[in-house]
Amino acid sequence: MHRKLSLIIVILFTLTACLPENGTSTIPFVTPIPFYASDTPAIPATDTPAPIIVPLTDTPIVLPVVTDTPQGNDPLPITETPTVIPTPRWWDVYFTEPLTINNPDVLTGSIEEKLIGLINSAQTSIHIASFEFNLTPVAEALIAAKNRGVDVKWATDDKNGLEYDTQPGRGQFALLTGAGIEVKDDAGRSALMHNKFWIFDNQVVWTGSTNISVNGIFKQNNNVLVIRSSDIAYIYEREFQELWSGQFGPRAPSIVNTQWAILDGTPIQVLFSSEDHAVNNLIALVNDAQVSIRFLAFSFTDYPLAKSMIDRAGAGVDVKGVYETFGSTSTGSEMKTFWCAGVPVKQDGNPSFLHDKIIIIDNSIVVTGSLNYSSNADDSNEENVVILDNAEIAALYMQEFDKLWNQAHDLEAGMVTCQ
Repeated sequence: MHRKLSLIIVILFTLTACLPENGTSTIPFVTPIPFYASDTPAIPATDTPAPIIVPLTDTPIVLPVVTDTPQGNDPLPITETPTVIPTPRWWDVYFTEPLTINNPDVLTGSIEEKLIGLINSAQTSIHIASFEFNLTPVAEALIAAKNRGVDVKWATDDKNGLEYDTQPGRGQFALLTGAGIEVKDDAGRSALMHNKFWIFDNQVVWTGSTNISVNGIFKQNNNVLVIRSSDIAYIYEREFQELWSGQFGPRAPSIVNTQWAILDGTPIQVLFSSEDHAVNNLIALVNDAQVSIRFLAFSFTDYPLAKSMIDRAGAGVDVKGVYETFGSTSTGSEMKTFWCAGVPVKQDGNPSFLHDKIIIIDNSIVVTGSLNYSSNADDSNEENVVILDNAEIAALYMQEFDKLWNQAHDLEAGMVTCQ
């Protein structure tokens, strides 16, 4: 029950953060999305059947004798075992395999193959908010979807999206627009449209840290979380429409008190930066950790979040993390802060990048999405974060953490100087 309460604490924390000093909420009340206990319709009561009337005849009716033993050569009765059709689970988790699958010409088993499968299954709409793009098979699948009547739209970053599309090896956005697919960027902002989420048919959400690029899928360590839920899809679609209409950054409206759902007993909260102050929510989660904290971080420069993890380590919580090597020793990096506080941290072993942005708390809560743990990401960029409380999903993320921890390097002597 402790885990379930922790997400409620986060929801209350965000609501409290929206109150001014006089205690009056500035957010209009929005009725939460309703949840239904069962999709099984009630069975209507039936009328009592009318009695069977046997007509009178002169010839007595002889009823056959019913026994358990088959008579003569009569065939044995055929019994059918009912077929149990498993209910598709509402989630899937994928991790890139850059050290084993590193050929972008081979789709089998890759995240790209999973994504194309969802594109090919879409019937009505595919709405995308994704930072960069250079995978031609994905472009071709989107064009095929457009040609069969699916509404395809893509919101991207200006520099890392449409401007980079003119570089060698790119041109995939040009393929889309040439086929009549609308693509918009974030209108020259200095901050980034850094999201990586897709919405299929207002029913399925694809999110995580993975850019739809050769590097993102075939060279970097990344993760994808797929959620099959119209409630979660509605939350993301609302954010997509904000981006599509040009509402960027902290001026975008925050309606964080409606951005949650419970799926099969799993509480899920969705946050969008910069309007929802995502890092403050993560600090509230970390402060509630009782057993363990694990993190995988491409960029971790936020001192308050680092300090909250270090404080929990001081209280006996088992804290470990893996940093992307590139930039981990920069001035703004908090790797030194962890190391000098005696919290075990390593540099990743991928010759490319560890690009994940993952926190796992108490083997139950998972935080993932596009948000790097930095003030720029939290205060200026367009980002999304998913927080869910599910031990089965957490076990998969812990398995990935352990794999990357074992591949990572210990800090070399003299690399970090503690004062």
